[in-house]
Amino acid sequence: MSDRPEIKPAEGRLGVLLPGFGAVGTTVVAGVEAARQGLAPLIGSLTQLNTIRLGKRTEKRAPLIREFLPLTALDDLVFGAWDPIPDDGYDSARVAGVLERHHLDPIEDFLRSIRPMPAVFDTAYVRKLDGPNVKTGSTKMELAEQLRDDIRRFRDENGCDRLVMVWCGSTEIFLRPGPVHETLESFEEGLRNNDPAIAPSMIYAYAAILEGVPYANGAPNLSADIPALEAAAAERGVPIGGKDFKTGQTLMKTILAPGLKTRMLGIQGWFSTNILGNRDGAVLDDPDSFKTKEESKLGVLEHILQPDMYPELYGNLYHKVRINYYPPRGDNKEGWDNIDIVGWMGYPMQIKVDLCRDSILAAPIVLDLALFLDLASRAGMGGIQEWLSFYFKSPQTAPGLYPEHDIFIQHRKLKNTLRWMGGEEPLTHLGLEYYE
Repeated sequence: MSDRPEIKPAEGRLGVLLPGFGAVGTTVVAGVEAARQGLAPLIGSLTQLNTIRLGKRTEKRAPLIREFLPLTALDDLVFGAWDPIPDDGYDSARVAGVLERHHLDPIEDFLRSIRPMPAVFDTAYVRKLDGPNVKTGSTKMELAEQLRDDIRRFRDENGCDRLVMVWCGSTEIFLRPGPVHETLESFEEGLRNNDPAIAPSMIYAYAAILEGVPYANGAPNLSADIPALEAAAAERGVPIGGKDFKTGQTLMKTILAPGLKTRMLGIQGWFSTNILGNRDGAVLDDPDSFKTKEESKLGVLEHILQPDMYPELYGNLYHKVRINYYPPRGDNKEGWDNIDIVGWMGYPMQIKVDLCRDSILAAPIVLDLALFLDLASRAGMGGIQEWLSFYFKSPQTAPGLYPEHDIFIQHRKLKNTLRWMGGEEPLTHLGLEYYE
């Protein structure tokens, strides 16, 4: 194991930049400000609520994570955003319909103070969304330079010592890595030539990495997970991670599937359907955007269940995912799962799950990623941060390395990384020392 990193102190202000200022972005910002004013708890955030056990169980050392490691304090966070729709934070939150007036009205002035910068946006990549607050330029490289200017200006105007960027925008169309994504040189040539294989989220990731800003992708589309940007991030010591926030339905899959597998219970079928009516639902009504989301959702069970290793239990699993745009539901998504499992002597059984409110589940993820990416940056941990897989549906890993999808393995990986960063021994949970 490599030596424990030297972590720089969390001094000064941390700017949190959000490409996408709709349901998720406004919910994060409103929740943090409400917590700062003592109006609401940040339930779901590991950085704010979770403890971390250190040493033996008999030592009874279990400080809060934020007391164990030097995380940035909530009072030192400053928020900025980009969005093609120019609504300020309050109006955008009202349109999103996630939070109710009794939470929004006490912080209205604060929310109105956050107005999104013009976005790098192209309807060729998100066909069901449009807006007037969009940057223009003759090449994608010009748009990237405009983003870099935005980053520098935001840092200066807000007196920020450090920045992080977390993509909270809509899902882009499905793209596969190609020659333009192989090296930084080919990627920059593609920017100058307006290569169609370079989507807006990649331009944000490029701008962030070149400005030394840690970047995480909360959507399932190809973004920083291409060789050119992974290499650039590693060379520059910039932490990156992704992709696709693990909320709702996939969160439940990564909780339930490992449990069923550990008991060697078979699964014949897993049918998942969603109805939602927010911007995300409208965007996913486009087949190419849905293809991106479908790839992210379908891959989870295959990795967890290992059907090649257990063909009699999972070899014939039928896994179906549907997402339907249904405007009356708004952001209160309904995600229904029917799971047909098989037990002792082949007897069939069923599990049914209903889960909703994606943005409420996504908001603490954004906060935790912002704080942990900043921590990794101050610890000199550049490149892919696989220890943050806990937060993603499709965790980013080193080339050729399969991702861990089991949420309990991911949680142990996260906690052991934090222990290592804090100079404590990782826990194996072997426990033999108590009985020797």
